[in-house]
Amino acid sequence: MSPSLIIDDAELAAKQPVKSKTAIPGTPTSSNGSKTFGNMNTSMVESKFLTHPGDLGVVAVGFSGGQCKPGVDAAPSALIESGLLTQLREELGYNLHGDDTVHLYTDLVPESDPPHRNMKNPRAVSAVTRRIADQVYSHAKEGRLVLTLGGDHSIAIGTIGGTAKAIRERLGREIAVIWVDAHADINTPETSGSGNIHGMPVAFLTGLATEKNEDFFGWLQEDNLISVKKLVYIGLRDVDPGEKRILRENGIKAFSMFDIDRHGIGRVMEMALAHIGSDTPIHLSFDVDALDPMWAPSTGTPVRGGLTLREGDYICECVHETGSLVAVDLVEVNPSLAPANDIGAHETVRAGCSLVRCSLGESLL
Repeated sequence: MSPSLIIDDAELAAKQPVKSKTAIPGTPTSSNGSKTFGNMNTSMVESKFLTHPGDLGVVAVGFSGGQCKPGVDAAPSALIESGLLTQLREELGYNLHGDDTVHLYTDLVPESDPPHRNMKNPRAVSAVTRRIADQVYSHAKEGRLVLTLGGDHSIAIGTIGGTAKAIRERLGREIAVIWVDAHADINTPETSGSGNIHGMPVAFLTGLATEKNEDFFGWLQEDNLISVKKLVYIGLRDVDPGEKRILRENGIKAFSMFDIDRHGIGRVMEMALAHIGSDTPIHLSFDVDALDPMWAPSTGTPVRGGLTLREGDYICECVHETGSLVAVDLVEVNPSLAPANDIGAHETVRAGCSLVRCSLGESLL
């Protein structure tokens, strides 16, 4: 990994901070006025909800505190070094805004962070996701598409919270969330067996888990939250007993690998998008462990029997084709989990890049 890509947030604070509106070097700073995603006619899809669909806000999140395995914080650097941002700019024609550094948020991590309500690292995760929410919001309020490169899936508390707030303010609408994952990540602190917060973000985002203290996600307000009626899961295959109860009791739309085997990914996407409706902005949050380990082995919680890479790409292509996409997360790539000289990390990074490109308009023809 090139150390030049990793910038400690404490160091940034001590120097001149990088503002979220700063364009990535070599990139135009404003949209050309096109209604389509990108500026090179790669995508012919017109955006329904973005004022500047050719502009892409980038937030690179090097954070691993929501789970216990180190290395996922290195994913954004690996994705950037693989050429992802260059591809988005030069091949898909996006005007990139933000910065090409990876935020580590070390200035927000306390020296002591004991468990609270069974949550591990609660103060750190709360503080980091709060800042991420501000970063995503700063792009989304300008009418840009936002791409967040994680990091573990706890960061979705910030990414989705920031998108939800911006869309409510800008359009007066709620967002829908398509959560592509092997896991439901809807444990409350009390139902979680591990205490890892990357298994709890959906509970906090839907208000199923609440906390008054701002140090423990009490900063989440009504305008950061989403409705369980506009939440759809795709690819589930490792769901805790408490999560199954939560999904059933709240009538949450969820498509497991059983449903994909029965109906095929095409029909599942038709049903998922029909549930959301055509008049709702979509935030796509994609955990790379939704893919079978054959395609993405370097991730913290791999589960056999998952999506093929082609099925993952198809999900992203379908969401893009709706014209309703306003934000994308790619999370849980962990390059350090592959053995030395193993191609697993490289293949996982390649898969992650493919998912991002497909969600942003890359097509086969």
